[in-house]
Amino acid sequence: MRIHFLLPGLHRVHRGAEVAFEAIATEIGRLGRDEVTVVGSGQVIEGRPYQFRHCGLVPRERFERFPSIPPLRSEYNYEEASWVLNYASRYRSNEADVTVTCSYPFTNWMLTRRPFFGRKPAHIFVTQNGDWPAYSDKAEYALFRCDGLVCTNPEYYDRNRMRWPSTLIPNGTNPEKFCPGPPARARLGLPPSGPLVLMVSALVESKRVLEGLRAVARIPACNLVVAGDGPLRDQFDALGSRLMPGRFRRMTLPLEDMPDLYRSADVMLHPAFHESFGNVYVEAMAVGLPIVANDYPVTQWILGRDYPGLVNTADEIAMHEAVRRAILEGRSYALSRSKEAATRFSWTSIAGQYRDFMAAIYEGRLGARP
Repeated sequence: MRIHFLLPGLHRVHRGAEVAFEAIATEIGRLGRDEVTVVGSGQVIEGRPYQFRHCGLVPRERFERFPSIPPLRSEYNYEEASWVLNYASRYRSNEADVTVTCSYPFTNWMLTRRPFFGRKPAHIFVTQNGDWPAYSDKAEYALFRCDGLVCTNPEYYDRNRMRWPSTLIPNGTNPEKFCPGPPARARLGLPPSGPLVLMVSALVESKRVLEGLRAVARIPACNLVVAGDGPLRDQFDALGSRLMPGRFRRMTLPLEDMPDLYRSADVMLHPAFHESFGNVYVEAMAVGLPIVANDYPVTQWILGRDYPGLVNTADEIAMHEAVRRAILEGRSYALSRSKEAATRFSWTSIAGQYRDFMAAIYEGRLGARP
């Protein structure tokens, strides 16, 4: 098959969806059975087993103060629109057998429109950023189309499997990189001693980073590091300066430094109420880092119903107590779960599931042709 992965941030940013798509494309490319192409706004990375196409965009930071109107509901939609406007004239539907994205609305619309000549490729949509487009008929979501839906958690699968040809596939990790090991605080410029809580998150409302900061601030002598950026950066800095001066830090790191960042922390805190999947859970689990996260079906599916760090993160006192308890109890339980992450969530296994689903959708479409 000729498989095209399309997402504006590919090869430029290291958010969960971008990490997942690049890993899946890499593993499918290594099989050598398909012609894999990745399209994004970054640059070529040497050694990847796929072709890369660059298409520029206007970064989302430029749109943070723009009005929210359908279908331009956030700075991410504005960024996507600028990317699609640049790429639409270059896109040729006859160059692919299968297209894959998780970006809605503009990328999905570009990939599902009927071409003037030839056939439309089979289109796979992945719920990396939520399943709202797949099941809502309101406003611009009524225009959603796909030939196959990859659901990244059981809630999405149950909600959509009767409407679209669907499969349930989690995200994953690279067990050769994300594995237990020594900390690297000095190299990363982190505090050399004392408890360190890590949040790996965009600084946006849905991630609840301000609530996480308030919970950690209650722990004396505890440091907080947030790996990420976003429109709440000024509010976060102001709150940190007031509640825990000198004990908090924001930073962005290249992807290759992330395993060492996880290994250098004592606890990973993720206060968000809901995630489409949450690569951070699996990455922290793989290195043996204790996790404190919201207790709901997705985290129970990933970590297990009995995982000790699952709490109601709407309760800042409960969140604070869970972080403090995880610091005191150490890594022994978390380390015992790292091998499970390496087997259950290996990108190699997950990419194989993706390819099987793509082949089934593609062959089904070909079989249905007159």
